[in-house]
Amino acid sequence: MEKLFDITEKIHYNFNKILTTTPKEHLFSIPENFNNNIFWNISHVLVTQQLLVYKLSKLHTRLDWGLVKKYSKGTFPDKHVTEKEVQQVAEALLATPGWTKEDYENGIFKEYDTYTTSANVVLANVEDAIAFNIFHLGLHMGTVQAIHKKLLASA
Repeated sequence: MEKLFDITEKIHYNFNKILTTTPKEHLFSIPENFNNNIFWNISHVLVTQQLLVYKLSKLHTRLDWGLVKKYSKGTFPDKHVTEKEVQQVAEALLATPGWTKEDYENGIFKEYDTYTTSANVVLANVEDAIAFNIFHLGLHMGTVQAIHKKLLASA
C-alpha cells in the first residue's frame, strides 16, 4: 500500500503543478473535439477518489459535498468557477493523499460497497479502490496533457 500512496501523492503533485502554472484561459477552455477542460479533469479526479475510497466505504468525504457533486462522473464544466474554488482544488490535491494514507493506517475503512467501474473493474474493498484510482488518475492526466497540447497548437 505504501507504494500506492506514494504514486498517488506524486500524481496529485503533478496535477497541482499544472493547475497552478497553466494560464486561466487555458484552464477553462474546451478545445474542439473535447467535452471538458483542464480544470474539470483535475477537479474530477479529486472528487472521484473521494467517492471511490470514502463514500463506497460508507464514510463522509473529506471534501465539501458541493464540490463532489459538481465534478462527479456525468457532470460538465461550469462556466462560473471562482478563484476560491480553484484554490480549494489546488490545496485539496496536496492534502488528500495524506488524509487517505492516515485514515487507512488508522483503520477507518471497515466496510465497502462493491462497485463495478465504467472500465468493468470490480472494486470489492478499499485497497481495490486505492489501486484503481491510480489508473483513473492516469487516464485523466493523459486527457489534461492532450487538451494542453491542443490549446498550445491553436495559440
